Amino acid sequence: MTVRIGVISGSVRQGSHNMALAALGAARVAAAGAEASMIDLATFDLPVYSQDIEQHACPADARRLKAAFEACDGLLIASPEHNGSIPALLKNAIDWASRPSEGESLVALTAFRGKAAGIMSASIGPFGGMRALAHLRQILGTVQMIVVPEQLAVPLAGSAFTPGRALAEPLPNTILDGLVTRLVDVAGRLRG
Repeated sequence: MTVRIGVISGSVRQGSHNMALAALGAARVAAAGAEASMIDLATFDLPVYSQDIEQHACPADARRLKAAFEACDGLLIASPEHNGSIPALLKNAIDWASRPSEGESLVALTAFRGKAAGIMSASIGPFGGMRALAHLRQILGTVQMIVVPEQLAVPLAGSAFTPGRALAEPLPNTILDGLVTRLVDVAGRLRG
């Protein structure tokens, strides 16, 4: 059975460097022999997480997002850095998908537990989103994902991509290949 990796951009902005990075990651996932499933956060209507909203009527799109995550063996996430952390859009999506479905315990974490994750970031700043990656690694570990050690931070993203939205320099391409190779391998091993 083919390993299935959900690929997510934490930015839905038109022309987003992280959307370009996610698309490159999806192509590398396919080249590594796995199935890349793009999960576009712009297609989910999610209010800011509130237990009051959840208890009254869990949004249908929250259930749909969780099901999309559950259908994957691992996640590859490209996140911008907003004020030294991950964007609210991405955190909100993780929060909703972490919630238990009917019949699950509070800590079931079925969208995440025991699955592999790979993280990467593109930023117009000189550090490539490293602070966001540290927070994302912590958050994903908290929801019981196995985050592979490789990660990609693309600094000065305004000049890091070619006009065709490929990475211009060899080093980030090599790092992306290593990240995806490890992610697909670990996701397959964890699936059993």
